[in-house]
Amino acid sequence: MSEIRIAIVGVGNCASSLIQGIEYYKDKKEVIGLMHSEINGYKLGDIKVVAAFDIDRRKVGQDLSKAILAKPNCTKVFCPDIPHYRVEVKMGKVLDGIAGHMKEYSEERAFRQAKETPCDIVEELKKSGAQILVNYLPVGSEEGTRFYAQAALDAGVAFVNCIPSFIVSDKKWARKFEEKRLPIVGDDIKAQLGATITHRVLTKLFSDRGVKLDRTYQLNTGGNTDFLNMIARERLSSKKISKTEAVQSQLNEPLPPENIHIGPSDYVPWQNDNKVCFIRMEGREFGDIPLELELRLSVEDSPNSAGVVIDAIRCCKLALDRGIGGALTSISAYTMKHPPIQYSDSEAKKMVEDFISGKIER
Repeated sequence: MSEIRIAIVGVGNCASSLIQGIEYYKDKKEVIGLMHSEINGYKLGDIKVVAAFDIDRRKVGQDLSKAILAKPNCTKVFCPDIPHYRVEVKMGKVLDGIAGHMKEYSEERAFRQAKETPCDIVEELKKSGAQILVNYLPVGSEEGTRFYAQAALDAGVAFVNCIPSFIVSDKKWARKFEEKRLPIVGDDIKAQLGATITHRVLTKLFSDRGVKLDRTYQLNTGGNTDFLNMIARERLSSKKISKTEAVQSQLNEPLPPENIHIGPSDYVPWQNDNKVCFIRMEGREFGDIPLELELRLSVEDSPNSAGVVIDAIRCCKLALDRGIGGALTSISAYTMKHPPIQYSDSEAKKMVEDFISGKIER
């Protein structure tokens, strides 16, 4: 099989975990955290990063192998021996990629904008031979996400949108990619076993077992740059929509807005890339007897999503091979919080298997 050549925008903690994972597992027979170690011949080691874009002065101009370990990245280093990639991180477009409050924090914690002139993104994508652009911009980068989605269209590359800015679930954008026969996967990555997937499964369990869910919340704290970025509440509107709809979709009747609260809650610096989630669910069983469930989940945030992104990338490449453009319904439903169509996670998994085998088109 050929290589899967990807470009990355946003060389943060998630990009660091993705690249570490590619190197960590590329020569191992057993891979933890993927749907399959091989998808129609494509293995994890077939993924090759050929271009990267960022706007932080500690990363721009650096080889990608160094940039993924630069501050303010703080995810765990589980693969310290990253080879020299010979991929220079290019200066991207700033747009709305930096929240204004970031300048109030130390260099250890926040972005520091590089002074270089932005490169020609479309030209760099073409020159690199990238086939797929993976979007890891900070939450709230609405303008930035649209800019890079258009750049992908102009360069003729597919798009995997890992953040809650709605491209794949927007029919107008999906149509644009379909017309160019370029596949897209999104929106907003759903971790391997994170807050949203856990909350979804429990919600579906309540529904399947006949328990009436009356109210629920999900509170999340973390100390990485993503949580620091989300202190600016105005950047959270799409994130809250994405996470809330992901849970509401598992109910036959959605809860009233006042009875459901889901979203990032606070930034705790010393947690670094560790994310702590608190879920509470209140419901009624037979006889209107009250039932309460409380759960605490602690995960290393960025590695928790890396394997899922690898599955999304490989399915995206399958669609490219097959000449399929537009939104990929199955892998989006399985890997993303805000896909074009919501399914239960068990249904979505079966759909992906059918897509891989060729039983369904997308």
